[in-house]
Amino acid sequence: MTDKKQNKPDIVDVARIARVSISTVSRSYNHPELVKPATRKKIERAVQKLGYIRNRAAQVMHGRRSGTIGLVVPTIDNAIFAELIQSFSDKLDQHGFTMLIASHGFDLDREYKMLRKLLEHRADGLEHSDPTYQLIEQQNIPTVAIWNYNKSSALSCIGVDNAEAGRLAARHLISLGHRKIGLVFPDPSGNDRAYDRLNGAVSEFRTAGIEIPENWRLEAPYSVREAKRASILLLEQGHRPTAILCGNDIIAQGVLYASNHLSLKVPDDLSIMGIGDFKGSAEVEPSLSTIRIPAKRIGLMAAELISDTIAGQHPDITAMKLELRVMARHSTSRL
Repeated sequence: MTDKKQNKPDIVDVARIARVSISTVSRSYNHPELVKPATRKKIERAVQKLGYIRNRAAQVMHGRRSGTIGLVVPTIDNAIFAELIQSFSDKLDQHGFTMLIASHGFDLDREYKMLRKLLEHRADGLEHSDPTYQLIEQQNIPTVAIWNYNKSSALSCIGVDNAEAGRLAARHLISLGHRKIGLVFPDPSGNDRAYDRLNGAVSEFRTAGIEIPENWRLEAPYSVREAKRASILLLEQGHRPTAILCGNDIIAQGVLYASNHLSLKVPDDLSIMGIGDFKGSAEVEPSLSTIRIPAKRIGLMAAELISDTIAGQHPDITAMKLELRVMARHSTSRL
């Protein structure tokens, strides 16, 4: 065991095999954009040949950045978050960073614990609950809030106006002549996206003189099975809505399956509207009408911003709002 530890390759060995300076090897890790592609390839070949693994812990002990970015998301069991995570990771890789990911399951207390664990790993930046914001401020660590746009945010943020997403979805159903409308949303407690979308939709309906009966307001988690189960109870009623607005596309798919289970034709008997435009929403039968949230672009821009912030290029709070788009497909039709 001692011999193996002593024989582990180090940065000097990599530099020797690649025939470059030690500083060039270090630069290829910490600032790859400053190293010529051909030189980086030589270093990569040397690293692979030697099986070299750099010691990040030693870097942190000496006050250098760890090269890691923490990403905290509500869940990874959701297609649209997966798309964001992939684009975020791809862009970080271009900047020479590695991603550490944590999921809090829409639990703000757990979010705080996840944040502490990431900080214990000395993440250079983080991707909130009052204790979370306080911890970020105490640690003075570069942070970007993603998904939700908030012009008065205490942190830099990149995302969309989720209240606007709710309004656009409601407006689409109203424009088709629907007045008897049901809602299926997740519990908005601790879920700012669901809270904003729900409030935006309800506000738009009220402006149009439409009040949603309490028994037509259902709660279901982001689960096809649970959304199907909840909406069957609603659709089995003799007096049922002509349209249902859902908190996201996963819930909308559950409502679609409930309709099929009850032999209701979509959109002839029932129009279904989602929010998110997940992968596959355009391919289900019938294709799902929804609000497109540019998840991939949010991930790319967030990675760019956090990288630049760490480099000192964005010292001020930055708020970026991305556009939403109504995707009118075959699950909704004029009443």
